[in-house]
Amino acid sequence: MKKVLVTGANGQLGQCLQKIAAQFKNLEFTFKNSKDLDITDALSIKKTFDLVDFDYCINCAAYTDVEQAEKTPDIAIRVNAEGVKNLAFACKKHEVGLIHISTDYVFDGEKKEPYSVDDIPNPINEYGKSKLLGEKYIQAIMDDYYIIRTSWLYSEFGKNFYTSILKKAKAGENLSVTDSQTGCPTNANNLAKYILTVLSSNDKFPGIYHFTDGEILNWFEFAEKILANNNLTKNVKLEKVKNYRTFARRPNYSVLKE
Repeated sequence: MKKVLVTGANGQLGQCLQKIAAQFKNLEFTFKNSKDLDITDALSIKKTFDLVDFDYCINCAAYTDVEQAEKTPDIAIRVNAEGVKNLAFACKKHEVGLIHISTDYVFDGEKKEPYSVDDIPNPINEYGKSKLLGEKYIQAIMDDYYIIRTSWLYSEFGKNFYTSILKKAKAGENLSVTDSQTGCPTNANNLAKYILTVLSSNDKFPGIYHFTDGEILNWFEFAEKILANNNLTKNVKLEKVKNYRTFARRPNYSVLKE
């Protein structure tokens, strides 16, 4: 049986992994939240890795507040880059395969067709820069890694675009959503299943991969779909806006090609 460490277990992807873990009988899981295992603390990582002989580590720990990352980039770097470097060194030392989640925001959004894994990253915000640096650390340190870039992750867990739209709609609030950014909304439950399917079937897996749900939408179209799927279309007024003000720049087109 393969032993799997999951960091950031209280995040939406971590919770999605916990929800389906029992379905994968050949995998034995240890779930750690940020209080149990702080990836920015090398000693915390060492203690965890010394206790169990893991085969794999799924890193779901990340700083994902894009707006705040622009204001305090040092925090994003500490978690998304330096913390990932700590984890990569531990995985290398203990011969543990690392599955790391990255983002479409490593690209600038200037391309007019989906980004492949061979396209050169060029992040335009601090969050994307921190995630790209994390990728580079892994590639420099390890051989046995699986970097998965995904986009517009959502689920029933935590605060994300999906839960925010639902909450506002159920409260009867009118919604203003931009149509100026295009990507592929991806259900974290589908990503969780993909990750565990990979672990169940592969021993060695170096490389960068893209995973999304495949449907290309802008944020306004995604909001329309959320309302329709939850029978809330008649509850609220959904207004399309071109320039929704944000502190951080976002890529206009960040569709990922698998």
